[in-house]
Amino acid sequence: MNVLFFGITKDIVGGSEISISDVAKPLNVAELKKRLIDSYPEFSKLNSLAVAVNSEYADDSVILTGNEEIAIIPPVSGG
Repeated sequence: MNVLFFGITKDIVGGSEISISDVAKPLNVAELKKRLIDSYPEFSKLNSLAVAVNSEYADDSVILTGNEEIAIIPPVSGG
């Protein structure tokens, strides 16, 4: 499972991508978010965080099988 990071999330992780092995893979998007916060506490300071699974936005209940490409999309500001 590849997890891609953009914007501020890339700065938090210190890179644009991490791989998660099948042994350690989260069961769903909610568990992935929890693991990211546990591993990188700065994630808890973000007021929102979008997750895309295989290029489609996903809510916390989406089940992960381990073959997905996941994008972590930070909050976007604009005017």
